[in-house]
Amino acid sequence: MTETLVRRLSVEDLPQLTALHLRYKQEIGEDAPSQVELQRLRDAMAAEKILFFGCERAGKLLGICSVTKTFSTFCYGDCGVFEDFYILPEARHQGLARALAAYAWEASGVSAMTVGCADCDRPMYEAIGFRLRLGQMLAWGE
Repeated sequence: MTETLVRRLSVEDLPQLTALHLRYKQEIGEDAPSQVELQRLRDAMAAEKILFFGCERAGKLLGICSVTKTFSTFCYGDCGVFEDFYILPEARHQGLARALAAYAWEASGVSAMTVGCADCDRPMYEAIGFRLRLGQMLAWGE
């Protein structure tokens, strides 16, 4: 079996990253990003406002996640918001999710990392390392 590499993704990885991101959006029932939104994503990655991580095998991206850093009084330091978590269906149940989340935690340098998830996804997130409950997350926006 070919070795799996987990690494931080760069703007150069955008073609493969975008392909997985579109599959993720489709799977969760969200609209695909427009070209303007994809350019904003490119700009945010270039400015390191969002960090993407991926796991790949034989040069093929199998899974992605992102961490957006912010200062939080929860830990009085950098906290990360974990999002965009997606593993290709054919690559699931191989330990990639746990490896990807652990790498994102370490490589992002945050003191805490939070994730907003649906109740049905809670067991999966707990299994990969998110165990501290912080109430319920709400969003304000469009």
